[in-house]
Amino acid sequence: MRVVTWNLWWRFGPWQERQKAILAVLRELRPDVVGLQEVWEQHGEGHGEDEERGEGNLAGWLARELGMHWAWGEYGDAERWQRRIGDPGVGIGVAVLSRWPVLESAAIGLPTAEGGSGRGALHALLDAPGAPVPFFTAHLSSETDASAQRCRQVAALAEFVARHRGGGTDHPPVITGDFNAWPDSDEVRLFGGYRTAPAVPGQCFFDVWEYAEPGAPSATWDLANPYVAASHGPSVRVDYIHVGPPGPGGLGHVRAVTRAGDAPVDGVWPSDHAAVVVDLADGSGAGAAAGG
Repeated sequence: MRVVTWNLWWRFGPWQERQKAILAVLRELRPDVVGLQEVWEQHGEGHGEDEERGEGNLAGWLARELGMHWAWGEYGDAERWQRRIGDPGVGIGVAVLSRWPVLESAAIGLPTAEGGSGRGALHALLDAPGAPVPFFTAHLSSETDASAQRCRQVAALAEFVARHRGGGTDHPPVITGDFNAWPDSDEVRLFGGYRTAPAVPGQCFFDVWEYAEPGAPSATWDLANPYVAASHGPSVRVDYIHVGPPGPGGLGHVRAVTRAGDAPVDGVWPSDHAAVVVDLADGSGAGAAAGG
């Protein structure tokens, strides 16, 4: 099973050209499941059945173009986002694209400081062959000094996962997202739960990048990206895929990890973030599971 996480930079920059570049990258990757953050939805359009909503929601459009199913969860408070682009008619949220049908979904807002921008998380139970996949995607606060706030957010996220990880499946939960935090930060360690006490007792998740080739380029917030260069900060990995301990036969075991979306497409950089891509084992114990 190939899983991707990607922050799509909402409606910032040359978003119409970027939209096409995002689609091109995903087409080349051929993922089974994608967790997306900063996904736009045009209010006043696309509120109805999924087929009708696709035109007004970036995730719906991508799903239609890629032949995938999708789920969507809007952030609790979009006002500060909307002020940044001067358009109160555009919503923002997280989304899941899936090769398989979505059996159920649920969304939550994540706790923010008073006056903070909206953040959220989405659960989708995916009807994958062999075992349903409890899948999650989330977007945490970005302020540099907001580690304590992100710790509260990952605690809420961990509890959200604990409530939805069951359903009689052997597949470990898969949690994707933009954590806006460095790998050795308190919030990432807290969510993983294996380098400090877990946010939910007995619940641990592995950062899939720990299985990557040593020395492989890992920064998803990268000064090589012209949208990021003006920040003048260090290049760092802030986007994550976490997976629970493998199930029977190695189900969900990490096979390979890499970046994607880390170069321009026809002269256009798709987003200010690079994507993370992981191939997970299907539990058969034979061969690589890329794209399958």
